[in-house]
Amino acid sequence: MAITRKRRNTGKVTLADVAQLAGVGTMTVSRAIRTPEQVSDKLREKIEAAVHELGYMPNLAASALASASSWTIAMVVPNLAESGCSEMFAGLQQVLQPAGYQIMLAESQHRLEQEEKLLETLLASNLAAAILLSVEHSETVRQWLKNATIPVMEIGAVSASPIDMNIGIDNVAAMFELTQTLIERGYQNIGLLCANQEQWIFQQHLQGWYKAMLRHHMSPNRVINAAAAPTFSTGAAQLPEFILAWPELDALVCVSDELACGALYECQRRRIKVPDDLAIVGFGDSDVSRVCQPPLTTISVPHRQIGVEAGRALLARLNDETWKSKAPIASKLCLRESC
Repeated sequence: MAITRKRRNTGKVTLADVAQLAGVGTMTVSRAIRTPEQVSDKLREKIEAAVHELGYMPNLAASALASASSWTIAMVVPNLAESGCSEMFAGLQQVLQPAGYQIMLAESQHRLEQEEKLLETLLASNLAAAILLSVEHSETVRQWLKNATIPVMEIGAVSASPIDMNIGIDNVAAMFELTQTLIERGYQNIGLLCANQEQWIFQQHLQGWYKAMLRHHMSPNRVINAAAAPTFSTGAAQLPEFILAWPELDALVCVSDELACGALYECQRRRIKVPDDLAIVGFGDSDVSRVCQPPLTTISVPHRQIGVEAGRALLARLNDETWKSKAPIASKLCLRESC
């Protein structure tokens, strides 16, 4: 598939010619012409000089056709119900909407081939940028995005090899801190409950888990990775499996608050005291983690802040400003009564 569409040579001066002479991007030239108040005086004067020198005349008809897409940013998410998706979207909107950009949401349903089909369609239009709530992509998609002339932002979690820009938390460090907390509190027989999630997130959680357990010379083998979704019912269903396989279990780390609460409810049904008989911790700091009994110890992920920081970074690139990669956004350990 050819992502870059070739323009027929008409001999007319184009927006790209002005951008090349001014040493800026075509989006910046378009912005200076359509909404000059959003461009600095120095940059606007530079663009105006290039316009006058080349005798550029804006094509109003083409501008009307292109305006809807050239100010559109595509956001592809694995699932619209994904943890933190709405908060990150709100953070992005907070920054990008006042600047004139609209975000178009698309769902890949956790399937790489579906993400490929979506991006094949989206990249054929005149997008301003692309946002991906994932860092796992097919090689074809990675190549398309690397060759694209637009900013690409992967958000949610840090990646060792980002396509372009990447903002999120360090899942490895977060899981390490959560597990380390249980170890420091004296728990000896700790288990890890995972469920159906993207493989790269599972690997990051597992890496943090192994790092903490092996550092203290403890067995990291009490792990169940359920094929079902990370829901309350999955957590409740998997607790008996843990107790059957490892009756010595005294603490359980869950990769989501929903899994943890499900296990907690099953403990109450079985009259297992939390945390006296079994400590349970979650991940995400959802509303339910604060109101269940006992309240869950968990990791708080600043989803809205991730969206805001990603929006600012994208806006800087769209304005041809330099963006430097920063340290991961910090997650926070929330100590409560479940451990």
